[in-house]
Amino acid sequence: MIRFEQVFKRYPGGREALSGVDMSMESGEMAFLTGRSGAGKSTMLKLIGLLERPTRGQVIVDGRNTGGIGRRQIPAFRRQIGMVFQDHKLLHDRTVYDNVALPLVIRGMSGKEIGKRVRAALDQVGLLHTEKVKPMTLSTGEQQRIGIARAVVCKPSLLIADEPTGNLDPDLSMEIMRLFERFHEVGVTVLIASHDLHLIHQLGHRQIELNEGRLTGEEARLV
Repeated sequence: MIRFEQVFKRYPGGREALSGVDMSMESGEMAFLTGRSGAGKSTMLKLIGLLERPTRGQVIVDGRNTGGIGRRQIPAFRRQIGMVFQDHKLLHDRTVYDNVALPLVIRGMSGKEIGKRVRAALDQVGLLHTEKVKPMTLSTGEQQRIGIARAVVCKPSLLIADEPTGNLDPDLSMEIMRLFERFHEVGVTVLIASHDLHLIHQLGHRQIELNEGRLTGEEARLV
């Protein structure tokens, strides 16, 4: 599903976020990107979602070399990827329903199909009753679950998340991670960047550790 081949990413000013990363994930796998702040976790996710491009090397997602995907093809490419962010990126002047529906509206789906998918996604995260309210009236944990509903409403084959529990207490963090596990159990590939090692160790999934843009530990020995 995901493969990095000698991937480097250098930002303007000379900072190298990734240095020769080789990594692969199988379809249907769930894994965590770990490492200190600035280790390169967010950069890897951005390269997978084509929010950024590598300086050198190849990023392959679902058999496609992202280097060959032109700007006009990016929206279609991203339809297979659900993205969850730490700060939710919700539109606070829209209802929960409108926030979750947005990716489907952009795709030009019919109102009937949108309604069916939005309510199914909200039901999956336990927030069907919130569809008519504004996100700002909800708790931080509920807002994060709305973000997850929006990420999965298009039924993506790949779900990536950048520190999705960074602002949550331990109980809510575990609740969010269990949601990701539920999607993994039905065949979705899940990759989550997180620095919460205590939480990760409780879940028992593969860890891909980064340190200053390089793979470390077992992952480094596998390549």
